[in-house]
Amino acid sequence: MARQEDDREDLIREATALNPRVEWQIPGDPDPVFTGLKRDGSLAIYFGQAAVYQFNSQGQLRRAWIDGFLYRTQGSTLAKMHRERTGTATYLMRVDLSEAELKDTLDQMDQRLTRLRTALQQGQAAVLREVCADERPDFAALIERALTSTHRLAPAIPGRR
Repeated sequence: MARQEDDREDLIREATALNPRVEWQIPGDPDPVFTGLKRDGSLAIYFGQAAVYQFNSQGQLRRAWIDGFLYRTQGSTLAKMHRERTGTATYLMRVDLSEAELKDTLDQMDQRLTRLRTALQQGQAAVLREVCADERPDFAALIERALTSTHRLAPAIPGRR
């Protein structure tokens, strides 16, 4: 685990596991929004430096990074994690979200996703840069799948043994 965290890299150039990938400018959003797909159809969305959401191919949330915290699916809730550093070690501290905290986190995510989906559907999102081997997928439909998934959270990600 890195001792220092830097701003995220240039995702259009470096996120090669995500193809296609598109950087958008959304009205009213000062930072570009990045969308990308893995080979299996898993969607990743970066709202500047503030929030990142990663979904599985069924549109279920697997991981998120929000305001410096890592969130990881536990199947029925999210674990909120952060790093605590000492002079010699880094520890990953974890707490599972309560039902109310989970609802608030998902509501915040839904607001961001809805704003992006609407901008894409209405043609208000300007493409800044993109890498698409073939035709650009319908990112609005992929976001809709994440918003309407019956099970919002992916199955638990296995921990280290």
